[in-house]
Amino acid sequence: MATKSTRRYAEAGRRTAEAQRQIQEKSAKGGTGKAAKGAKAARTGAAAKRAMQPAGRKYPEPPLPRQHQRKPGIEQELEPRPQFEAPGYRGSGKLEGKVALITGGDSGIGRAVAVLYAREGAHVAIVYLDEDQDAEETRRVVEAEGARALLIPGDVSNSEFCRYAVEQTLEAFDRLDILVNNAAFQESADSIEQISDEQWDLTFRTNIYGYFYMARAALPHLSPGSVILNTGSVTAIEGSSHLLDYSATKGAIHTFTKSLAQSVLDRGIRVNCVAPGPVWTPLNPSDAEPARVARFGSSVPMARPAQPEEVAPAFVFLASAVDASYITGEVLPVLGGETVSA
Repeated sequence: MATKSTRRYAEAGRRTAEAQRQIQEKSAKGGTGKAAKGAKAARTGAAAKRAMQPAGRKYPEPPLPRQHQRKPGIEQELEPRPQFEAPGYRGSGKLEGKVALITGGDSGIGRAVAVLYAREGAHVAIVYLDEDQDAEETRRVVEAEGARALLIPGDVSNSEFCRYAVEQTLEAFDRLDILVNNAAFQESADSIEQISDEQWDLTFRTNIYGYFYMARAALPHLSPGSVILNTGSVTAIEGSSHLLDYSATKGAIHTFTKSLAQSVLDRGIRVNCVAPGPVWTPLNPSDAEPARVARFGSSVPMARPAQPEEVAPAFVFLASAVDASYITGEVLPVLGGETVSA
């Protein structure tokens, strides 16, 4: 049964989703022509390349269907649907008995991470904004793996909600071992002049304030051996002319990761970051116009976007003490062949 607090935070999430859509509509009126032309030009040569595919598995490659969504984007409406189930991945109990809290866990990378964590034996709390359909599907696939799932709707840019989300996780599972900060907001703009105060504020409050608030709320309940994982981006490494605010927040996340890792080292807590390149999730079709969506991911050496299930194993690796006990303060790039330094 939904409590008064649950309803209040869910309503706050719906208000933030509406604020995202208002920013999206305002940005659309200003146009993203220059950014689109630049992106198209950069991908012209790459589009002719044959996309690299793994043995025994075929992933979608550009040109992708032209499409656009209202924010925050719905995975069920994407064509093709993002691949998250990782049928070739075999769990081995690396996270047996653990509890993970994943923000932005309803879709995209967050959903794929939730599935693999469940396959490795962890129970999962899923924080999301207002995408109820996607969240329910994530719950179903997590439970199909034999794990328990808890859905917590709300806005991570609110520090009170972040404390509430941690409390709900502890109430449901009686422990918290892994925090995955993954929720994000992104809206393209041709230039700095086109980024409104509202967009700048919402991007920072979601992408870095939310990570800080969640980590601060979770830390008192984490024990030696616990893990905090953050989702960075290639844009933090290379920059992006049309994602100035988003890139700045991702750069902050990379530095936040390294600094927090040093701060909590004596508590026995590891902090790391995964920095993906282009990944096929609702974040992109709810930002770019259809022409850019069609070419999404064609500029990387592999000439296609990653599917969420290709990025999720990096989060398992860094969460697992069996694999990554000597790794903290690191940024792990997953860039489709780009050779850049994090």
